[in-house]
Amino acid sequence: MYIKCWGSRGSIPVSGVDYIQYGGDTTCVEIRARSGEIIIVDAGTGIRRLGNQLIQENRFNYHFILTHAHWDHLMGFPFFKPLYRKESLIKMHQCPLADNYVEQIFSRVMAPPNFPVQYSNLKATMDYQQGCPQSFDIGSIHIIPIPISHPNQGSGYKFVEDGKSLVFLTDNELGYVHPGGLAYPDYLEFCTGVDLLIHDAEYTPQEYETTIKWGHSSYVDVLKLATAAGVRQLGLFHMNQERTDPAMDQIVHDCRSRLKDRSAGIECFAVACDQVMAL
Repeated sequence: MYIKCWGSRGSIPVSGVDYIQYGGDTTCVEIRARSGEIIIVDAGTGIRRLGNQLIQENRFNYHFILTHAHWDHLMGFPFFKPLYRKESLIKMHQCPLADNYVEQIFSRVMAPPNFPVQYSNLKATMDYQQGCPQSFDIGSIHIIPIPISHPNQGSGYKFVEDGKSLVFLTDNELGYVHPGGLAYPDYLEFCTGVDLLIHDAEYTPQEYETTIKWGHSSYVDVLKLATAAGVRQLGLFHMNQERTDPAMDQIVHDCRSRLKDRSAGIECFAVACDQVMAL
């Protein structure tokens, strides 16, 4: 399983000399299956650069999965150039909710006066796939959804291929159960033994004291989950829009120190734009 992060910033894209190492694009993750399928998770601003890369590769068939419908996970969609190519076939999986959820969300994003091109005028073929929120398969990858604890609901996902597993839980608050979300023991069970956990770690413990119920986790809570679940690798995700590169480095350093003190053999890192991971 090939995994590439095209954006890991939270809430709003950022730019400047303080954000070079980890990047400023909002959430977009590309997963490529051994069987050749391309899976795109979320349409933050990182999807723009992904679209350019896919056109260069002459690849025009994709599967799209959405975690939830907050703006930072949608704002890049109208700038995904394959949408304007008639040879593009995009299989839109009805996640995180069934029925016409995905079509309605993106229709609103591109509806006047938000954008000059309407969703109905896109040249790409949109093939709406049923099955989510139940588990489903895309090629050689088996996908298991789980509700996230976040305002307005959404889904995280486990991707399993050839005995290797990735859990992607962005915008998930471990310290508070939002309507439709689950409690800590449920996420612990879901993450137990996975090879790579990518989890929302937006806040420091001090910041979380004033941002509880906002839908994001303290990195200390994420460390607790990863340690208890016995994951092999932990990727810190959904970086705060104000978090500079040196500040993020300090969080990673603190995480690694805490893991060392616990004798936890977990590789911990912050997930950066353009970072490639393989399972």
